[in-house]
Amino acid sequence: MKDEEIIELYWNRNEQAISATAAKYESYCRSISYRILQNSQDAQECVNDTWLKAWKSIPPHRPNRLSTYLGKIVRNLSLNRARHNSAEKRCAGQTELVLSELEDCIPAPNSVEQLIDAMVLTKSINQFLRAQPRQKRNIFILRYWYLYSIGNIATAYSMSESKIASLLFRMRNDLKSHLEKEGITL
Repeated sequence: MKDEEIIELYWNRNEQAISATAAKYESYCRSISYRILQNSQDAQECVNDTWLKAWKSIPPHRPNRLSTYLGKIVRNLSLNRARHNSAEKRCAGQTELVLSELEDCIPAPNSVEQLIDAMVLTKSINQFLRAQPRQKRNIFILRYWYLYSIGNIATAYSMSESKIASLLFRMRNDLKSHLEKEGITL
């Protein structure tokens, strides 16, 4: 079933939308969630919660790309679950490691002004990534969106882990410089 047809089912409040979404995107969403949580049961719960959240949010939202919309939902749910698990000392630590790598170049939203600037920040990061060569951009996204380990990225791109780590380090520094040029305070 095409995404437009699935979205139309949501808009018509047809419960078949959930089964159609699961049939098409379950493995995609589960892989995102599992990479973050490293636990099959927690990942499956987040995927199921994704279908519920999609049901509640479509309408009023009409996503342009259903895969991206669902990916964002499952990623956020999984990150929240990982934070919860981490507080209870049950997480593998990969999520915290990835997020800590970015904390030096992306400001934390601690004030109302910074929350309002989140859209500007998103636009600036997207602009930075579009300016990067495809391979570098994909490596950055695999690490910081999909939370792949450096080892998995190195294997996928037939590079050494040290080369991937170095590339990501330079990209984080470049991103920090880019954000500072854009006037985004760190």
